[in-house]
Amino acid sequence: MLQGKVALVTGSTSGIGLGCAEALAAAGAKVMMNGSRDADAAEDLRAEVAARHGADIRYLAADAASGDAIRNLVAETEAAFGKVDILVNNAGIQHVAPIEDFPPDMWDRIMAINLSAVFHGTAAALPGMKARRWGRVINIASAHSLVASPFKSAYVSAKHGVLGFTKTAALEVAQHGITVNAICPGYVLTPLVEKQIPDTARARGITEEEVKRDVLLAAQPTKEFATVEQIGALTVFLSSDAGAAITGTGIPMDGGWTAQ
Repeated sequence: MLQGKVALVTGSTSGIGLGCAEALAAAGAKVMMNGSRDADAAEDLRAEVAARHGADIRYLAADAASGDAIRNLVAETEAAFGKVDILVNNAGIQHVAPIEDFPPDMWDRIMAINLSAVFHGTAAALPGMKARRWGRVINIASAHSLVASPFKSAYVSAKHGVLGFTKTAALEVAQHGITVNAICPGYVLTPLVEKQIPDTARARGITEEEVKRDVLLAAQPTKEFATVEQIGALTVFLSSDAGAAITGTGIPMDGGWTAQ
């Protein structure tokens, strides 16, 4: 489906980003993975993904908090593969605290990684996409780009910004063969979330199943997590010719959370 295409996925050494990288590779794309792992661990993961899918997979480290590093990541991918057809802006972090106690340096870091990196990566990738008159920019936003939760002021603000940026970028490139969309997951059962479940169960004196149903999935009517495979599959669809008419959208994958 994506043979001959080159994809760059930021923050792709675990969780959603890894799921997107795997799905794109399985669909035939060449993939540049990215993250902050040490060199040996990154190479082991790269080789594992490449072998699993028989794909050309490479890896570059970059500090997603640095605009220059993100722009250089795009340039290095273009140098390695000759182009970037599909950009998945996935890198992100979270911090939870009341507004009055929210560390200013953490606010700035969340904005840099969750929002500004999306701008820098997109700005760097668009000239090549415009020249080829084909491109896909897929921003991993969140249900929190559509609704808010308390104590997540920086994350919610950044993700709302990602959705606004997505719409603006889509309008700017609408006649250049480029689509720009955001995927807005609710809770996803990533390794990071899985690790939180036993600790939350002990802290609250409830079972792990109750943590999933009544704490993590309280806002999701289906009471089911989205999976990284589902998000990867949607990424592939949006990257394909079948997704060419979809642009400027924020697509919820939230088990009905934002329908309420």
